[in-house]
Amino acid sequence: MKSGLVVLVGRSNVGKSTLLNTLVGTKIAATSFRAQMTRHIIHGVMKTPDGEAVFVDTPGVFKHRRDRLSGKLTGKVQESLHGIDLIVYVVDPTREIGDEERAVYGMIRHLDIPKILVINKSDLHKSERKHQDAYENWGDDFEAVMSLSALKNRHIQPLKEKVIELLPEGHPLYEGEQLTNISDEFWVGEIIREKMYSVLDKEIPYSVTVEVDNMEDKKDIYVIEARILTDAERYKKMIIGKGGIKIKEIGQMARKELEQALNKKVFLDLEVEVDEHWVERV
Repeated sequence: MKSGLVVLVGRSNVGKSTLLNTLVGTKIAATSFRAQMTRHIIHGVMKTPDGEAVFVDTPGVFKHRRDRLSGKLTGKVQESLHGIDLIVYVVDPTREIGDEERAVYGMIRHLDIPKILVINKSDLHKSERKHQDAYENWGDDFEAVMSLSALKNRHIQPLKEKVIELLPEGHPLYEGEQLTNISDEFWVGEIIREKMYSVLDKEIPYSVTVEVDNMEDKKDIYVIEARILTDAERYKKMIIGKGGIKIKEIGQMARKELEQALNKKVFLDLEVEVDEHWVERV
């Protein structure tokens, strides 16, 4: 059988996490229209009759920010390119090739590893995909160029087949039914963070995270205790909202998705704290 590590790379907000979830067939990575949603190296396992591909989702390259978080995330992308078997480079044809795109392209272009160029968002009208031809012109540097829609799950099967084809022969890296390397606590925290960005949109900065302190599976209910961490008191007030309206909405949205995923009632105890040093733990 075929098996190997497949890294998903691309600049921020091109749909890598959505593609990971679609390829694996379940929601592993949190997604958002907000850039830099992914901050950790997340594995998602795709099992087929012919082999197993372990996809490695990476943070987006966000070249124009100069804060500590952006620097750490770019470092993680560079580290993820070592010891892998295949690169899937995801691009967004609605966005012009710029400094960020050239930075990612420069990271992978000369690596002696098979590469697939994935042009995402094929569900959009051609008039919106104004830069598709420019990306297709890079095709000579790739074993394959594929146009698909990760969001709509369109034209995904050819990518799956090509990935398995390009992987080396080997044994499964993940045994049994395991589909990811992340813990339950990490996954819950990512769901909460996703809902936070959905509720607050651009009101809060990137420097916000979620830590899950306790999860207890009781007879009739799942009890989860979690904290939203931000680095300034003013952002804490924004997250809570007047009369607690924002934090309540975040909690309701997160609890609804968690109950659907866990198939059980969820009690979510969600608090907000100021922690100026949380970025150092990323």
